[in-house]
Amino acid sequence: MTALKQYDRLEATGLWRPAPQEQRREVVLTFGDATLVISDNAMRPLAHWSLAAINRSNPGERPAIFLPGPDAAETLEIDDQVMIEAIEKIRKSIARRRPKPGRLRVMGLTALTAALLFVIFVWLPGALTRQTLSVVPPARRAEIGQSLLNEVQHLTGATCRDTLGLAALDKLATRIFSGPTPPRLVVVPDSIPEITVLPGRILLINRRLVEDYEDPAVVAGYALSANAAIADPLSDLLHHAGLVATLKLVTSGSLPQDALRAYAEDLVSTPTELATGNVTLDLLGAVGVSSIPLAMAIDPTGDSTQSLIDSDPMQGKLPAVLLNDGDWVALQGICGG
Repeated sequence: MTALKQYDRLEATGLWRPAPQEQRREVVLTFGDATLVISDNAMRPLAHWSLAAINRSNPGERPAIFLPGPDAAETLEIDDQVMIEAIEKIRKSIARRRPKPGRLRVMGLTALTAALLFVIFVWLPGALTRQTLSVVPPARRAEIGQSLLNEVQHLTGATCRDTLGLAALDKLATRIFSGPTPPRLVVVPDSIPEITVLPGRILLINRRLVEDYEDPAVVAGYALSANAAIADPLSDLLHHAGLVATLKLVTSGSLPQDALRAYAEDLVSTPTELATGNVTLDLLGAVGVSSIPLAMAIDPTGDSTQSLIDSDPMQGKLPAVLLNDGDWVALQGICGG
């Protein structure tokens, strides 16, 4: 039932006008299941108004004027306070049950906004980064890597450039990396972790790795492991630079200088990331290098690198010669000290 139970037997009188040009006439009003019944004094029904459709044209005024619908010409004047309150209460009760288009609209807009925010801040950056990585050619990656290296040098000092040392460094890269174009090894004076990987296959090596050890296996181990640890250094750079910088790379082919500078500052303070033990062991074994020098360089106590020591791929074998004595001495003097 639409009507409230306490009004099942409520009756009152009112003035009913069936059309604007007709005279008002006194009628008897009675609640039905879902209608307000308008009857003459002999209780013959004259009209049935849907309680769900009743409108009031003069809220707060007396007598109250009701209509059977928002655009109806038929009117009903009621002065009985109990009947007025009953109709108003039923109208409010029905209104609460109706769908709220405004609320649904707000909910829809909220859901749409949430979806857009998800696309903008969660899905789009990752999708854009993946797409960018797939289209940036090696030559452009090398240019980005060089630009980043230029920013790093503001923090570390100029790269070490001794001629004989550079030649020895190239020999080491060719010796430990397979393929016609090995990664570019660069030694910097200081202010970075042991080794850092840049886009364009550039490996930055702290001078400590060539000056503080008597075996090139240490720098070789770091280079092999660090190079394998990062699938794509440009991906890390783009994630650090953000969506706007990535869009600029897509549209102009270059990254903002302030994004490169910020990433360079982060690189020089980030600990070296190395590949897992098994990967590192496989890489070292492939080029005939013992894992023990690397293990002891990472942890002189050997406590945290025991697996590298125990699983040395050169156990019972003679390690390969990475550089002859002259080249190793030249590499140790690459920074002029």
